[in-house]
Amino acid sequence: MIAAITPVSYWSSVVAAAAACTGLCLAARRYPGPWTVVAARLIGLLLAADAVSYTVAQVVQGSWSATTSLPLALCNAGVVIAAVSCWWRVVALVEVTYFWGLAGTIQGVLTPDLNVGFPHLVFFEYVTGHLGIVSAALFLVVGMRIVPRPGAVPRVFAITLGYTAVVGLVDALTGANYMFLRREPGEWTLLRLLGPWPWYLLSASAVAIVLFTLLDLPFWPGRRRARHEVEPPADPAGGRHAAVLRPARQP
Repeated sequence: MIAAITPVSYWSSVVAAAAACTGLCLAARRYPGPWTVVAARLIGLLLAADAVSYTVAQVVQGSWSATTSLPLALCNAGVVIAAVSCWWRVVALVEVTYFWGLAGTIQGVLTPDLNVGFPHLVFFEYVTGHLGIVSAALFLVVGMRIVPRPGAVPRVFAITLGYTAVVGLVDALTGANYMFLRREPGEWTLLRLLGPWPWYLLSASAVAIVLFTLLDLPFWPGRRRARHEVEPPADPAGGRHAAVLRPARQP
């Protein structure tokens, strides 16, 4: 029996996840320590379990299909990348999790494409995956201070384009429509606001650059301060010293 749509359950889950994520981020900044690694890995395990259940459930139900069930949608790939980021905290993967999560997945949170409700398995998979990616992005970057490096925006955008090209190849080989690259989605999505196919692909790219840049803005002052701290002092003759050597302190 398919569960009825339950907006109260969904938005209650969103509020609970937001509160938990806020609490974790504040605690990590105020009381940093080994416990944050444990917390990050628990989030990663939850995301990994969500990714596995997504495929296993379809195989068990006999509904798995190469044209609809491969985890190639950006949010599906984001679940896997976020899980790996939480476990190993590789900066490049954290950057992808941050920009994909807050520029893309959060739109899936605010405008859920969900036709079942609590306590259906798909409800739990959707909520865990989407809220988990956003929570992982915020905890890793805000809580654990693994911030994007200079050049993160063009780097992640290039990764996104490369991933899109791979998905486009899979679409061409299987006749699928992952990431809506071959035709418009059948249901209403935010892509409809960006124009008809294929023009919304260009519009989406432009929007991605803007959103990535906005998400990167909070880190600009810190990078500027870091550059000034390592910048060598001015030379009275008009140049700059490579370094300032301080005499060793005598015992």
